[in-house]
Amino acid sequence: MALPTIAALTPSDWDVEIHDARTTPVDYNINVDLVGITSYTADITNACKIADGYRNNGIKVVMGGVHVSALPGEALQHADAVVVGEAEAVWKKLLRDCEKGELKAIYKSGSLIEMADMAIPRRNLLDSSMYSSFYSVQATRGCPFNCEFCTVTAFFGQEFRVRPVEEVIEEIKGFDSKEFFFIDDNITGRSGFAKKLFKELIPLNRKWGGQTTLNFAKDEELLSLYAKSGGRYAFIGFETLSNENLKKISKSWNSPDGYKEAIKKIHGAGINIIGSFIFGLDGDSTDVFEKTYNFIMENKIDAAQFHILTPFPGTKLYDDMVKDDRITDSDWSKYHTGEVVFKPAKMTAKELQEGYWWIFHKTYDMKNILKRSLRSPRGLAYRIGTNLSYRKKAMKMPHVMCPGSKA
Repeated sequence: MALPTIAALTPSDWDVEIHDARTTPVDYNINVDLVGITSYTADITNACKIADGYRNNGIKVVMGGVHVSALPGEALQHADAVVVGEAEAVWKKLLRDCEKGELKAIYKSGSLIEMADMAIPRRNLLDSSMYSSFYSVQATRGCPFNCEFCTVTAFFGQEFRVRPVEEVIEEIKGFDSKEFFFIDDNITGRSGFAKKLFKELIPLNRKWGGQTTLNFAKDEELLSLYAKSGGRYAFIGFETLSNENLKKISKSWNSPDGYKEAIKKIHGAGINIIGSFIFGLDGDSTDVFEKTYNFIMENKIDAAQFHILTPFPGTKLYDDMVKDDRITDSDWSKYHTGEVVFKPAKMTAKELQEGYWWIFHKTYDMKNILKRSLRSPRGLAYRIGTNLSYRKKAMKMPHVMCPGSKA
């Protein structure tokens, strides 16, 4: 949604095109006045090469996004200007400066934006066939928590902001689809707002998914409304089964003691769970992989995402690892949560990497997919489809023995 939103913020006297360099070659000879680039950390090296290519042809370049906001000095080696943080408050000023030939190096708003009357992303500038799930919408920004590995607070601030419910509903009504996704980092982060939003969603008869915490299972009304409004699945960051780890990463409000009961309640409401787990936390030894796999199977978690702990720039985790000299690889292309780029505390980097590969293969073995998916006939097709999608990723990984296991 980033570039379509930037396009919507652009004055009508500018013509805008959106290009995805991951799918088609970059045309460095195109006749444009300004190129804007956003990128994840893992793609930033290539993004900088693209920026250099345009600047070599005399075209001005501006870069933005989470990584650039964390390391603006790095980006300025390849761009004429950078946007730090949210673009809404500074984008038009940047364009007018560009018109006058007076681009500044850094554009940064002095405060977080209000979320009323927000620009509606120009989705028509995208090729919808490129996306498995095209329609997404944002109702809130930020997160009330401050987990040390997460970039959300660093970019959006810890203040939790919300859009007027009626504006969110109107945007969703404009979707040419019955299914969509809330890209909010925590759609239930403010329960009163979420309940109001979900009540207004019910008459639309749509199906959707979002990211939330297990805390929403503690509020029966909120849980019920999530399901009644069309919430068919929830991405939930379990992260770890260790209280020690949760305390270390400033997520002690999450408690493994309540995981089982919360999962039962969420499943009972008819909501599928995609659980997220992180490996390589300081309390993790090689037994973490089998323990996590057993937990997933015993609780029939519908699908799971696995990540190797990654110290992204802008996070407390990154700052701490730099200070303690624990980062072993500064190649940003490896910062995609699938490779080890630091010194683990209680296992070797090889054991961490192989454990990550092992649990992916084990979880997405066809027999195990069926064991979890067949827990209920309700939502079976969705669960099978989701698991097969993750299985494709698993099949690209090496087959290895589980570290610390004799089996």
